[in-house]
Amino acid sequence: MKKIGLVLFILVMSAAMVFAQAPVTLRWAYWGSAARIKRSQDAIDLFKAANPGITVNPEISGGTGDHFNKVDTQIAGRSGPDIIQMGGNINDYVKKGVLLPLDKYVGSVLNASVIDPGAVESGTIGGHLYGVSTGVTMPALVYNKSLLERVGAPLPKVSMTYAEFRAYLETLNSLLPTSVYPMQDIGAMASNSTPFGYWTRYNGTPLYNAETNSTYVTAADAKKYFELFKDYRDNGLVPPADIAAGYAETNADTSAIIAGKVAIAFIWTNGLSGYQAATKDELGLIEFPGAAAMKSLWQAPSQFYTVNKDSKNPELTVKFINFLVNSPDAAKVLGNDRGASASATARAAGLADINDQKVIEYLKSAGPHSSKETAHLPNDTELNSTLYLIYQKVAFGKITPAQGGQQVFDMITRLIKK
Repeated sequence: MKKIGLVLFILVMSAAMVFAQAPVTLRWAYWGSAARIKRSQDAIDLFKAANPGITVNPEISGGTGDHFNKVDTQIAGRSGPDIIQMGGNINDYVKKGVLLPLDKYVGSVLNASVIDPGAVESGTIGGHLYGVSTGVTMPALVYNKSLLERVGAPLPKVSMTYAEFRAYLETLNSLLPTSVYPMQDIGAMASNSTPFGYWTRYNGTPLYNAETNSTYVTAADAKKYFELFKDYRDNGLVPPADIAAGYAETNADTSAIIAGKVAIAFIWTNGLSGYQAATKDELGLIEFPGAAAMKSLWQAPSQFYTVNKDSKNPELTVKFINFLVNSPDAAKVLGNDRGASASATARAAGLADINDQKVIEYLKSAGPHSSKETAHLPNDTELNSTLYLIYQKVAFGKITPAQGGQQVFDMITRLIKK
């Protein structure tokens, strides 16, 4: 009997060892401001409370440049994180073979049936699901409502033509203190391919045609873009090049509008809460000029949650992503920080935050002034960095707008052929 009891005891203990969940640590790499960090940590805490034994360690960068430089180095050393936050450059990483196809987890670990079909499609490349959309976002201009009220300036209309917008900037210039400029120089941002992409759509020359692997942009078109901001710069409607260069514009913490240097700045709608958290002044949203006439805005997946193909715990990683995207509890703490949710179950939670409500109102207004997003140029990250360098050379007077336009055209052609 003792022998039988001992055997049973050994069998029970062996089974317990097999089925017990060993402690697991997942690594989540993303970029963002202090407000995003807090929201993300709140979501992590909720997930950990419901899933004992699973730890999630965030690996945070201030902006996209730092994020992808760090991730690329880690991946090269076979030490990449489990979850990699991606932007419009997701195609480049699929081509590199870095990301794990998620198809086999759909319907079991990942509930894609409650996610908007368009959002699922945006993360599907070559017939396989590689990225789960964090939500939908749109380009916008953010303005400091409190500042404008303090100086007695009229509030901007949500929709304006370029002529109306320039006239409005002139009005602001006459009312703002001499050390404050009407608008941020949005071409002087590290992520300036977004406003440039908007301009090319408004101009009727989209940046890239994926079907023909070509661009509609000519050197003359790019020259017009540089001339537009040279006009703003020469007339004091945006800061001089040396002042603009002092603001990295990677997030709210490095932004000229939060520093009180400008009244209007570029933003993605999902960034409003982070910007508002960084200032006591009230902020509002308006469209890029010309959007209503040309439908040149677009709705885009804010970012994507993707899984490193070398993740040691892919199923648990996808489980955490499913929580971030579909859980009503997660939705309440994450809000619209990474975009307005594309998940029906997450949207059902309702969002009490006033900034999230402002984003929804903006989407209602700007949505009809949008059209299908232009395909991203190959080597999207390099486009940003090189366009930034060319823009700065024009802004500082090292080259002319015409020379800058030619360099942009040459760069686009090179990236397409690369």
